[in-house]
Amino acid sequence: MKDLRGKVVLITGAASGIGLEFARAFAKRSANIVISDINATALENVRAEIAATGVRCFARACDVASEASVTDFAMVVHKAVGPVDLLINNAGVAFLGGFEQTPLSEWHRIYDINVLGVVHCIRAFLPAMRAAGGPRKIVNVASAAGFSPLPNMSAYAASKHAVVGLSEVLAQELHDTDISVLVVCPGIINTAIVHVSPTASGMSEAQIQKLQKYYADEGCEPNVVAADVVRAVVTDGSFLFTGPGARLGYNAMRISRRLARRFTIAAARKSGYLAD
Repeated sequence: MKDLRGKVVLITGAASGIGLEFARAFAKRSANIVISDINATALENVRAEIAATGVRCFARACDVASEASVTDFAMVVHKAVGPVDLLINNAGVAFLGGFEQTPLSEWHRIYDINVLGVVHCIRAFLPAMRAAGGPRKIVNVASAAGFSPLPNMSAYAASKHAVVGLSEVLAQELHDTDISVLVVCPGIINTAIVHVSPTASGMSEAQIQKLQKYYADEGCEPNVVAADVVRAVVTDGSFLFTGPGARLGYNAMRISRRLARRFTIAAARKSGYLAD
């Protein structure tokens, strides 16, 4: 898929953050864009921005946690633009707080969106991608936390581990087809993931403020992830570590989990994931 002109690129969670930057980056390569998000108002603003660049942009609100919502979305997309060339499963949420402070409701919410959201979208769009033939790609946005998580993100890390595992199995099952799989593992990215209130997490106000400053000072912007993903798509990549800390954490875990754990705990105190 070296030439993206006219290709249909579908992005979930596209109203903000990394998803928004995906839409911008692929539009610059003259791809036609399909975007979804649960926030219909913000999604319409993105649609207008992308359409103004001269490419076709189709937008529809969708709750990836709902199989029915995704099924309806897929029916509308297939009728409007046909089978997609590139499916980017980006929609995701997080909860910050210790395991004992993480309500079971948050486990359900995170798994419904981060894991089942990916499952719903693949089930809804893969059959038409297969039937259409030709090179196509599924991009699943996981996280560096899927390999080397920090404290206070048990539910989020577990969900991203699941996305990595799902992606690997799917890549093997699609090995003899024209459809390939790319799993993306961003590191420290300055997005709204750490913009939470202490009452909506299991962490103190001081920790949250420290964490937000750390991400702003040490993280990269979402457009870096988008640019890296575009390059990985045109070169048919299968794994992508992008942003500060992503590959470092992965390599450290491979060398020694004990040493990596010590390094991670020290980094967690510096960043605010752990209290001093």
